[in-house]
Amino acid sequence: MDMANRTAMTEYVLLGLYEHHNLEIILFGLCLGIYSMNVLGNSLLIVLILLDPHLHSPMYFFLSNLSLMDICGTSSFVPLMLVNFLEVQRTISFPGCALQMYLTLALGTTECLLLVVMAYDRYVAICQPLRYPELMRRQMCVRMAVLSWGTGFVNSLLQSILVWRLPFCGHNVINHFFCEILAVLKLACGDISLNALVLMVASAILTLIPLLLICLSYIFILAAILRVPSAAGRQKAFSTCSAHLTVVVIFYGTIFFMYLKPKAKNFNLDKIIALFYGVVTPSLNPIIYSLRNTEVKSAAIALLRGDLLSRKMSHFYCCSTLSGKRG
Repeated sequence: MDMANRTAMTEYVLLGLYEHHNLEIILFGLCLGIYSMNVLGNSLLIVLILLDPHLHSPMYFFLSNLSLMDICGTSSFVPLMLVNFLEVQRTISFPGCALQMYLTLALGTTECLLLVVMAYDRYVAICQPLRYPELMRRQMCVRMAVLSWGTGFVNSLLQSILVWRLPFCGHNVINHFFCEILAVLKLACGDISLNALVLMVASAILTLIPLLLICLSYIFILAAILRVPSAAGRQKAFSTCSAHLTVVVIFYGTIFFMYLKPKAKNFNLDKIIALFYGVVTPSLNPIIYSLRNTEVKSAAIALLRGDLLSRKMSHFYCCSTLSGKRG
């Protein structure tokens, strides 16, 4: 019976705010604008890091990974959500729902791990500057990035397998904007105690432990900065960490606000808060790093003037000419 119910489930209905269509029209405009800013801003940041040799450092390598993750994370659910804002039938296929849940969970976990890797990079740069080239060599940075992405996707695969093995008994209405794992679990008619336990343990390991490591890194960083004799030196050292620290505060601050705040009497408010957490937060990263980083601003100005592309083309032409002569 359970197997029949699982195989018969071909699509899900995403409620969203179906009772407040006028509000959904407003949300459509806001989310479309913010999503466009997210994709354009993070794409521009990745292009700048690829083109400008001054940004070819471990810090910007991890930042490009974070920007790619933000683009992929929002793109996993925002386009379909925008379409559903304008539709009467808000359905998503079973494979689409499974993929959406898998990607949102995987990329959310990856962001936690990328933030702790970036904190480690700042710790080494400030507390052990003489060993920085050794500890943060390119091969090691690639390994840490791959480990962050791999851990996020493996964790999501485990959670997804545990979810989709449950019986759903014909329930297919998801009271959310997208297939979020907790919203999907509410449809199950079987025992979800194992899911809750594994999800809680994974959240503690992959969310709280990275936060503790980030806090520990900044305790050492702050102690090292306070030992710098000149005010200008302290200001320069702290400026290299301020953008990352701002992103961490916003990321974890919104998470704690969502999950530790008192339960809203109107569940629609909780859905809107979750929506803006998923859509707004990723769009802030390029703004924060652009406003608080002179190297990124200089690269952006050079790109607008055309200097960055001309230098890249000249370098490519010189390399091609030398290769031709050697051949």
